[in-house]
Parts: sequence; C-alpha cells; structure tokens
Amino acid sequence: MSTIPGFRLVQTSTKYRIGLLSTYPPKICGLATFAAALECELVGSGHLVDVVRIDDGDADFSDGRLVAGTLVNGVPASIRSTAALLSRCDVALIQHEYGIYGGADGEEVIDLLQALEVPAVVVFHTVPLDPTPHQKSLLVAIADLASRVVVMTQVARDRLTTSYPIDQSKVVIISHGASTPTREQRREIDRVDHTRPQLLTWGLLGPGKGIEHVIDALALLGDLHPRPRYTVAGVTHPKVLARDGDRYRHSLIQRAREAGVDDLVTFDDTYRGVAELTQFVASATAVVLPYDSRDQVTSGVLVDAIAAGRPVIATAFPHAVELLKSGAGIVVPHGDPTALAAAIRLIFTDKYVLTSMVSEARRLAPTLSWSAVAAKYARLTGDVVRTASSVAS
Repeated sequence: MSTIPGFRLVQTSTKYRIGLLSTYPPKICGLATFAAALECELVGSGHLVDVVRIDDGDADFSDGRLVAGTLVNGVPASIRSTAALLSRCDVALIQHEYGIYGGADGEEVIDLLQALEVPAVVVFHTVPLDPTPHQKSLLVAIADLASRVVVMTQVARDRLTTSYPIDQSKVVIISHGASTPTREQRREIDRVDHTRPQLLTWGLLGPGKGIEHVIDALALLGDLHPRPRYTVAGVTHPKVLARDGDRYRHSLIQRAREAGVDDLVTFDDTYRGVAELTQFVASATAVVLPYDSRDQVTSGVLVDAIAAGRPVIATAFPHAVELLKSGAGIVVPHGDPTALAAAIRLIFTDKYVLTSMVSEARRLAPTLSWSAVAAKYARLTGDVVRTASSVAS
C-alpha cells in the first residue's frame, strides 16, 4: 500500500536527482542495507542518487564505495555541508532512526532539516508506542519540517497519526523492499528436497532475538520424524559484540547442548551477497522470527522471507501481525516455546498448510520487490517536486 485518502502518487517517467542520507555499507545495520538496495534500484531506473553516509563513530569506510559526502555527527560544519550537498538534488530522502544522528535521541537531524533548501522526504523506520517526551517532540518536529513522511506499515501509520500531533496528509505508506528470486533461482528452489525440514532464522544476533525459545521448542518435537533442522545465520550485532562479546551466541550453543538438540542446530556466520542470501532464504522450508519485541512496526527480515516465498512463524510483533494476516505464516505469542513447537509441527505435518502458506507468500512477493518499492519512491519524489514548484510559483 502506498497511498492514503486524499493523496495519490502520480505515475511519472521523469528522472530525478535524489539525495539519500543514511548509514551505508560497509556498516552492518538494517538501514545501511536498506539504503544501498534502494539506491541500486533507483539508479537502475535512471535516477541520479547522491548518497551521503552517516558517520556515527563506529563505521568502517575502507571498502572504497563512492559517496557524495559524509555526515559526521557532532560537527556543526558537517551538518551544514551535508545540507548543501543534499540541496543540490531535487529531493532529500532522509532515513530516520533515533540512534544514528548526533545529540540526544539524534536531535541533530533537526538542524540538518532546517538547513535544507529542497523538500525532504523522511522515512521513519521506528515509531515508538511509548516514546519519551523528548522522542515524541523530536518526531513531531521532524514531521513538521518534512514535505512527506514515509512509514512502512499500516500499524506504523495508525500509531503515528493517532499518538502524535502530525499532519495526516503528509504520511505515506511504502513497504520495506526485498530481493526476490530470479526465474532461474525459483526453478532451483522448486527442486529443493524438503523431506528433511529446514528452519531458518537470520540477521544480526543479540539478546531480544528470541532464538532460545526456538531451541526450547525443538526439544518438544522429539517425536517428529524426520526431526527439523534449525539454522541460525548471522554474526553478532557489532554494538552487542563491542559491549558483550559473543556471549549471546555462546549461551545459545550451551542451551542447545543442554536441551539435547545441539545436533539439530547450526550456527552459520557465513557472509552472503544479496543474490546468494535470497536463494539461501528461499531454500529453507520455513523462516522463524521469534523476536521478544512487542513494538516492532518494521522488519526487513520478515519482508525478505515473504519476498523469497517462504512461510513464516513469528511472534506477535506488529509488522508480523499485519503482513501474515492473509495466510503467509503463523503468529504465536511471545516467549512461548510450546506455541512455537505447535506451529512448527503444523507446518511440517500438514502439507496443505505448508503449500497454502508458500502460495500466499509468493502472491505477496512481487509487491515487496525493491523494483516496486523504488518505483513508489520515484513517484513520491515527483509529487513532492511538483508540489514544491506550484508553491514557489
């Protein structure tokens, strides 16, 4: 969904110059991955994209990627130069999370928005249900300065427009994008032998991912034959690694051993490029997202799983409840290994259920592709440019 009552994205073939401000690879985080994928698709569609990456103090820029500039947090001159770089473009596309900009709750983004000379589209990756007073006032101030605000789910829009005093006409829904399997990859995936069921969880590891609950669930499925295998793919989140080391991963390994399922659980920290990851995800029988968070309105991993055509078992965080309601997966209570075990059992013992979920995931996949998402951002850019031009004249 990309429109709201009273607002319509107009189809356009015009090519634009878009300034994209975000964390950016080789930094390891969801926003960096999002920005790089969106940039690639926009450029592939003929648009110019000037990337300004955010240096929040722990980034490694040694891979030599070309960018228009770098925003160094805490440096007023860098804020001004970033605003000047972005103002060369038709529109500034600003990615927002509280932790990526300087100042309390990332309040330096306000100085940046005030210095822009072009319209800003701000993408809210997080909309807190219970923000602090400062977080709430900051989000409202950002929305006031932006020409449009993008959220990725209906629940995020509902939360934003009911809990925050924000102009509803500015808020647009554009889903998170994902890479979808190519036709050749799909043929290979269809040949995968799922007689030994494979569960998969992937992403940056750290407390709150809930992987321990899946391990406990596997211990309740000793009567299943063949027993499902479970792969946990990904490295420890850099910030968690710096603070706690690999303590969480080691605790999971120990838990699997104590539960007697260590032969069923594999920890895989292999780096995979986009195409390889897409096929890796699509080759799983089902994806499990056992997150502890009850407040997550956007999950790129969830979108990736559906775009790859895989059924999902997820805890009841808001994005999962919204995206899986049409039947592409099962939503279970948080922190409940028994419910997880029941969902796993159902998928692996009822072929009709599994086939139905795969079919629904594949139906949804094209709407979540990066090409579809980038086209919506391009149309939104066109609307913002035309609106700004009409106001100026």
